Amino acid sequence: MATASSHGINSALQKNLSYDAVKDFAPITVVASTPNVIVVHPSVPAKTLGELLSLAKAQPGKINFGSTSPGGSPHMSAELLKMMAGVDMTHVPYKGATPMLTDLMGGQIGVGFDNLPSTIGFVRSGKLRALAVTTAQRWPGTKDIPTVAESGVPGYEVSGWFGLLAPAGTPKDILSSLQQAVAQAVKTPEVTKQLQDLGAEPVANMPDVFARQISADVDKWRNVVKTTGVKLD
Repeated sequence: MATASSHGINSALQKNLSYDAVKDFAPITVVASTPNVIVVHPSVPAKTLGELLSLAKAQPGKINFGSTSPGGSPHMSAELLKMMAGVDMTHVPYKGATPMLTDLMGGQIGVGFDNLPSTIGFVRSGKLRALAVTTAQRWPGTKDIPTVAESGVPGYEVSGWFGLLAPAGTPKDILSSLQQAVAQAVKTPEVTKQLQDLGAEPVANMPDVFARQISADVDKWRNVVKTTGVKLD
């Protein structure tokens, strides 16, 4: 099982990986994907992402944002947003969602980037306010939360995904058979509902589509790292 972090982001951030995310594997399929979400403490005056970006532009470096792990998908979602929107916000790294969300709900930080499943309960209870999801389209079940792209940053898109890989050189007919088996499993009503209850959506795309997705992710994050200079330390 691979993730957007292990095969897209790590290839850009870590220089001494023991594997090549593109050359060493044969993609089978993305099992499911989930968005990251930008959330704020209710006391933050910004009611929309556009308003938050305006605040950030007026106060360069003054707005702190938390993420659940340095170099993870939520953190890099923030770095991509900063780069594309031309704003400067200060990263406060946390080791996991629980301490970050605790500080966010306590008002120690004003802004947080996390995956949707970890935060949606707090959004629905009013403890946090969601400004935008990072996917290209609004997410099923949270259609009231706009995307980053429609909130003033056109072309922005980040998806967290979980996919299956085989060793490089695996015959294409085997990859196809495995993809079909996964598609049959995740597209059943029961599994689809279980995934949606967790804030995820089944995907089950074809191996060649998944391969292009990995390559595009690697290119995107390498560009972000090169442009922003972001580092794990």
